[in-house]
Amino acid sequence: MSVIMDSGRDRRRFTAALLGSAAAPEPTPVHHRVVRGVVVDATSYMLCLATPNGEERFLFERVTTFWRGGEVLPTELRPGDDAVVLCSHDGRLIAERVWAQVARATGVIVDREGDALSLDPGHGRPPLTVVMPYRTSGRISVRHPRLEPGYLFDVVGVWRDGEVWAARPATTQPPHPLDSAPRRPLTREHSSTVEGIATWYDPAWGRSAHLDPRAHAAGAAYPSLDRAGHEGRCDRRTPCLPLPLLSTGATLSMRNDCTRETAAVPVLDCAAADSWFCDLCPSCGTHAAGRIASLTMISFVALGGRLEAGCFNATVTVANQEG
Repeated sequence: MSVIMDSGRDRRRFTAALLGSAAAPEPTPVHHRVVRGVVVDATSYMLCLATPNGEERFLFERVTTFWRGGEVLPTELRPGDDAVVLCSHDGRLIAERVWAQVARATGVIVDREGDALSLDPGHGRPPLTVVMPYRTSGRISVRHPRLEPGYLFDVVGVWRDGEVWAARPATTQPPHPLDSAPRRPLTREHSSTVEGIATWYDPAWGRSAHLDPRAHAAGAAYPSLDRAGHEGRCDRRTPCLPLPLLSTGATLSMRNDCTRETAAVPVLDCAAADSWFCDLCPSCGTHAAGRIASLTMISFVALGGRLEAGCFNATVTVANQEG
């Protein structure tokens, strides 16, 4: 993680020296309202988290919501749970929303055995096992009717013993296997401003926040990385939207078009699966179909996203980097 951040700072410094500071904006610091940590204790009125700043305590209001595969009571949070807290506008002491053990599984179905799927998330990452409990399987099958190898799959759920237990679909499954998807024509013209869908991912890939510092990373994975400027394989396809090629370390200016919140976020990684989907987000209004970036969990929440919803409509602007 530190290597990526160092290369990003170097890239911004060189770009600013050549093209001016407007071409290389500094990333917006993660909003002070968002905290990720490990649950130490949860009572009916207070949550204690172990965070990089030590133990932090958050009080609840009557309107505070808690999500752990569905809405739960605060006392249903468990010591050791990974948790993301959105604090109140009035200060860091009051929790407005809390998500515990939240997970996302996005990729191509490789195999199915009973109520469990093996999923390839792309970009050389290890396969994910997704379990579909009976109580949520009906809701998921409405939007993902073909649970067969080769079909795309995208759900939000909770981590349990290294597996993702699906709670709700994050999109509607395309009607054809990925290998049979219509070939999209290559777009030669790319705009510096693109409207589409912002999704989220967990940069720690399920590892606890106190074991993997990537859990606290702010930024985004991007589906249209320049192969010459990205270490590793980014197994993307032609994206649904006319996205400009970027490299890790570049900066995206992003706006949540539902809440109007904005931030400059660095590109940290490849979002290969985002180029496989050509979907819409029902969060607000209507944008062109297609995904423009996957924000890290804390960046997604800081920009006004709800993790259980899975997406929001967004506009991304890339500074002119042509000399």
